[in-house]
Amino acid sequence: MPVHLHAISTAVPPNILDQAEVARNARRLLAPRFPQFDRVAGAFESAGIARRHSVVPLDWFEEPHGWADRNARYMEGATDLFAAAAETALSRAGWHAEEVDCVVTVSSTGLATPTLEAQALRRVGFRTDILRVPLFGLGCAGGVSGAIVARRMALSQPGAKVLMVVVEACTLSFRTDRLTKADIVATVLFGDGAAALCLSTDAPDGPAITLGTPHQHTWPDTLPIMGWEVEDTGLGVIFDRSIPDFVGQEFASVAGHALERAGLSRTGVDRFVCHPGGTRVIEALEQVLHLDQGSLDAERRVLRDHGNMSAPTVLFVLEEVLRSGCEGHLLACALGPGFSAAFLPVRVATNARQAA
Repeated sequence: MPVHLHAISTAVPPNILDQAEVARNARRLLAPRFPQFDRVAGAFESAGIARRHSVVPLDWFEEPHGWADRNARYMEGATDLFAAAAETALSRAGWHAEEVDCVVTVSSTGLATPTLEAQALRRVGFRTDILRVPLFGLGCAGGVSGAIVARRMALSQPGAKVLMVVVEACTLSFRTDRLTKADIVATVLFGDGAAALCLSTDAPDGPAITLGTPHQHTWPDTLPIMGWEVEDTGLGVIFDRSIPDFVGQEFASVAGHALERAGLSRTGVDRFVCHPGGTRVIEALEQVLHLDQGSLDAERRVLRDHGNMSAPTVLFVLEEVLRSGCEGHLLACALGPGFSAAFLPVRVATNARQAA
């Protein structure tokens, strides 16, 4: 039984962080505390990022903030992003909020109890008996892994309307008290955003976009590669410098298993849709997937305009790829904490991109 993608949407918060301005402020705030700052400052220019969006304005970062303040900002900003992405996706699908039977919420950059879909329940207009499935801790893999869970929820109840919303407010993790190279990299890369998908086994009117058999893989003994350290001041990012090399060494074989599971061959994929974790990761993916350098152009544009938003980023890429008119077999893929990889085939029929 196929699961159809009825709509996809994305949303960003209103505060724009110009990369050049961020670099100037980072030098002023961090260089006196971090003697090696000049050695990594070039990353602001080489990251391929022009701007990002944040749930807080740039001047918010001028003052120190503790966990409670950061999470309060997360609750406010993430709820706004949840509602914006959800309402746009529902409108594009032609669904009313009260028709949604299940909502899958993915977020790893703050703690919300009750969770975000409960925070936004009245605002969006969900039924009081809606099935809530919150997912935490998936990190950058959350866009694809969350879609895999949402697909399975749709399969478990044929005809049900399933909404998945992915929300991250990564910029709130910016720290001046804990300066490691990983913290500087996070300051260079992170942005905030949200994305939403509407899924159902009911076929849409006209050509369809369907989600195929997914695949996930977690490498053992790789916990220190990526994640969060939970500290009194806030979340502390874990980015191991080995990530691009690890992708180059390990990703191809796992991608081969994903293709085999989906009944596809490498040459049968018309477009890989990848999470753009950074320019080096994009280059590594092009190499291991035997793609021409520069072919992951949508990934580079999303990184340029939004930075790395963690989980939603790959769905920003998917939305752009669909709007560009790409058809045939797509394979969405993302890497995240665990260390793990997630793959989801997307079959786009002729002229089906109106679902985006």
